Amino acid sequence: MQVSRAAWTIVGLLWVVCLLSYLDRQLVAAMPGPIKADLKLGDEKFGLLSSVFLWIYGFCSPVAGYIADRVSKRLIIVVSLLIWSAATFLSGLATSFEGMLFARATLGVSEAFYMPAAVSLIVAYHRGPTRSRATGLHLSGVYVGSIIGGLGGAMAEAFGWRLVFLVIGALGVAYAFVLMVLFPQRTAEIDPASPEDAAPLFPDGGTMRSLLSKRSFLLLLGMNLLNGAAYWPVRNWIAEFFRAEIGVSSAWAGVYGPMTFNGAAFLGMLVASNLSDWWMARNVRARSLVPAFGFLIAAPFLFILGASDYIPLVLMCLIVTGMSQGFLDANLMPATCTVVDPRCRAAAYGLLNFAGTTAGGGMTFVGGWLKEQHIPFSATFQAASGLILLAGLLLLFVRPPANARSLVNAGLNGK
Repeated sequence: MQVSRAAWTIVGLLWVVCLLSYLDRQLVAAMPGPIKADLKLGDEKFGLLSSVFLWIYGFCSPVAGYIADRVSKRLIIVVSLLIWSAATFLSGLATSFEGMLFARATLGVSEAFYMPAAVSLIVAYHRGPTRSRATGLHLSGVYVGSIIGGLGGAMAEAFGWRLVFLVIGALGVAYAFVLMVLFPQRTAEIDPASPEDAAPLFPDGGTMRSLLSKRSFLLLLGMNLLNGAAYWPVRNWIAEFFRAEIGVSSAWAGVYGPMTFNGAAFLGMLVASNLSDWWMARNVRARSLVPAFGFLIAAPFLFILGASDYIPLVLMCLIVTGMSQGFLDANLMPATCTVVDPRCRAAAYGLLNFAGTTAGGGMTFVGGWLKEQHIPFSATFQAASGLILLAGLLLLFVRPPANARSLVNAGLNGK
């Protein structure tokens, strides 16, 4: 199947947007020292800055997905980028906890609208042999943005944390205007002959109720809730873990923590996207089995991460953990495509975002509260290892409908 130039152009343009999205949200977690000192925050309030973003992002995601299935995805993408970039700029001007909290809440609302629209647009253009690669390439912007965000501690020491927020926010606003000019206008159509576009159409046109009646989608929803509860606290507290519990400097804590996790996730995405695209031609369950194996392998390494203060061992465990997140990111939307009606993919992704980010926000807040009760982040990470083990087990039971499997078998038999 030949993929159009417009299909890859969309991936390239949205890659930059995805990078900016995760760069903006990662900055707070990468600069705990200077932000806490300037705004006079404890661990509980600082954790709330990340939690409020995740809670609002999560609660807005189902609504954002529902809207993205019904209006211009291009318009949603551009407007959300403009608003969250302005919120990032305002973060650099905040002089109080309340001001920073408002900016983070605005960031959560606006970013919630981006991802369901973007991933559903990409999978409409990329089917079968390029779907995981296109999705993974787009989401590699997550890792690059998070890796750059991991330098936040070093950038804050060099330029001040406020200037970093101001510059990155201004860059996002400028790129929104670039996107208005360059974004392709043509839309893609659903291909019912594709195994991943073959999920039975819902009689009611694909409502939330019909989505929530599908067993395999509910398994994906539960998996993403567990994944969010496990990995968002790791992402948000890993820099502080290195700084406060292992004794790494603020500048290097962001490098050892977020940069290592997200660099490993990028590597995992490269491996998983190619593996699942190849395996999908032989087994329609490949989209869910690949991340399942990643989680099952990562769970014991995450437990060991919380049990050691030997930096080389901690880094090795963090690499394995990060790679498993890349395995999921390359396959979450493609796996969703195998079990839901094509007309409600954005709504489905919005629900998945809701489950993962609200659970992640809750566990991030709990991690900060526990730290103030003198329970270390290492204990939170060890608890997360059990959650990620359960997430991997749930993925083993995700099964696409029979007609999707028959189309794959027909392709293998040359029919």
